Amino acid sequence: MSTGTAGRPPTALVIEDDDTIGRHLESGLRGNGYSTTWCRTGSAGLTAAHRDLPDLVLLDLGLPDLDGIDLARRLREDFPDLLIVILTARTDEIDVIAGLDAGADDYLVKPFSMTVLLARLRAHLRRRPPSEAQQESEPIRLGDLTVDASARRVLVAEQEVPLRTKEFELLAELARHQGSAVSRETLMARVWDENWFGPTKTLDVTMASLRRRLHTAEATASRTVHLPQITTLRGHGYRLDPAPSP
Repeated sequence: MSTGTAGRPPTALVIEDDDTIGRHLESGLRGNGYSTTWCRTGSAGLTAAHRDLPDLVLLDLGLPDLDGIDLARRLREDFPDLLIVILTARTDEIDVIAGLDAGADDYLVKPFSMTVLLARLRAHLRRRPPSEAQQESEPIRLGDLTVDASARRVLVAEQEVPLRTKEFELLAELARHQGSAVSRETLMARVWDENWFGPTKTLDVTMASLRRRLHTAEATASRTVHLPQITTLRGHGYRLDPAPSP
């Protein structure tokens, strides 16, 4: 199975108030080698996250004390590299979109299969570390946008733009192929996992969030900036077009 930090078994935090689902998740994860903590409230889950620093969180959106969307956002702010999978009822599609936009990496609709959940987690935890070539590469400069893969920083002019992990990796992948079309399948394979079989809506939500962050950085810059444009290629994918000349 996949491993956590430094080769140890991955640690999972389950935040779920339903006893039946919580017990099912706890026993299923432990039976497959995960070190698992189960919390029935959002506040207890947040405390456990800061105490245990888990590799992943399974987060129910319908908690008795805290709003699940707000908790997902808080977890993403506090733990940028944490894997967050939200759990939701079948009719709550709007909550799914809001949860992904708040920083979740994936979602499962209740009721769900433990086999599918474990496969999703394996796909996420197989994230490849950056290659040596990427670690040593020079920053990519496109107009007033700088993407520094080795430092995992993005700058608009001289100001750093805070991006979530997947937003950064998505922008870096487009920047490496600036001016060229990159298919949805390629982005899903390289930014998520080559064996990913989850919803491609995750890509759309992440792309929309990335665009908003770049637009905000452009609008609040202390001077006029010229940024490359992310062009949607309907039915294919995306392309990062060069920044317009001053």
